[in-house]
This record gives sequence, C-alpha cells and structure tokens, in this order.
Amino acid sequence: MQANFPDSSGQLKPLIMGCYGIGVSRLISAIIEQNNDADGIIWPQEVSPFEIMILPLDTTNQELMQAANSLYQELKNSGLDVLFDDRNERAGVKFKDADLIGVPLSIVIGKKSIEENNIELRIRKDKSTQLIPKEDIVKIIKKLVA
Repeated sequence: MQANFPDSSGQLKPLIMGCYGIGVSRLISAIIEQNNDADGIIWPQEVSPFEIMILPLDTTNQELMQAANSLYQELKNSGLDVLFDDRNERAGVKFKDADLIGVPLSIVIGKKSIEENNIELRIRKDKSTQLIPKEDIVKIIKKLVA
C-alpha cells in the first residue's frame, strides 16, 4: 500500500499496523450511506428502529386522535414497533420529519380519510401512497413487514 508516516526526524517510515474491523457503528453509517435520498434516511425494514410511524394530522381533533391512538394500540398489540408522532405540528413538518427519520412505513390519519373510513399508507422507499380500508390496515401492514 506504500502507506508511510513521518517519524520525529521527518523520515518516512512504513505503517506497521492498521485496523479494518467492522463494528456496529460503522455498519449503521454504511447502511445510511447506501439508503438515503435528498429528504433523509431510508431505513431498510430489517434494521429500522421502528417498523411503522403514525402521523395524525390534527392533534386537536378528538375523533382523529382517538382513531390514531386505537390504531397505535392495535399495531403495538400485534407485535409491531410503532412510532407515534403526536406533536402539535403542521402536516408538512410531520411529513418532512418522517422522511428525515426514514421509518419504512407511515400511516397518515387525516379528517378526510377518517370520514371515508380509509387510512393512507406511505412507503418511504419509493414515496408511494395507498388508501386502504381502515379494517384492513393491520393485516396489510403485517404482510408488508413480514
């Protein structure tokens, strides 16, 4: 490799030892380096700290928050790792932060979707969205995570 260093007298000497180990911290950096876009991290399902994120768009709406909390409990009880963004922030802030964090799946719960008995499912990897009937959401998420 011709890797040298200058000793105390300024003379170049060859390196005798190097460390090329791959530890957990290096793996995380490598995963993020390979799985990102301009909006942030795109965690692969296998190593994501959470499998799904719930984004209620209006935390002041009781009906909406009740639906979000109910879905959160149902997903947790089915064994999924869920992150619940219950901050009182604008929808755009929540979407931007969800992309930045990079959780593979996000559930968007808004007033219109609740009225229509649908749930919006966002897939971080390709930024696609699907409207799914509320009663099918857990089954579909479990299928996507499996």
